[in-house]
Amino acid sequence: MSLKLNLDKLDYQIIQEMMEDAEISYADLGKKLFVSGGTIHVRIKKLEELKIVKGKKLSVDLKALGYDVIAFIGIYLEKSSLYDTVAKELKKIPQIVRLNYTTGNYSIFAEIVCKDIQQLRHVLHDELQKIKGIERTETFISLEESLDRNVVVLPDTDR
Repeated sequence: MSLKLNLDKLDYQIIQEMMEDAEISYADLGKKLFVSGGTIHVRIKKLEELKIVKGKKLSVDLKALGYDVIAFIGIYLEKSSLYDTVAKELKKIPQIVRLNYTTGNYSIFAEIVCKDIQQLRHVLHDELQKIKGIERTETFISLEESLDRNVVVLPDTDR
């Protein structure tokens, strides 16, 4: 059951523009969308209150900082009812940057970012193996990221 949001075309335009450049000033965004900076400010506040906008993140080139290994881990649980307990433990591992509860072969699919293979080995062998409820894991090392983008958001009437 989806929640009916009272968003209009301007709200969607603001979201799309800010996903592309979160540093744009409200005044510049207002000029671009033909409204005042104050209107943009009010709309952003509304989107934050609705929990649609959840802060602004800095986009960082992790490879430039020496994080050379990105891996995906399919996690098999002993029982799917252990998801909450296992997820809580996985969240304590700083190298895990994304967790998804999934259908299909794995109960959980995790993304891990590490400086090198030794750090990945440490996470897999020393961290994951001690979490109760994990039956086994399957690891996929990313050789190259070819695409990383946001979805294009459209008002309901434009879908």
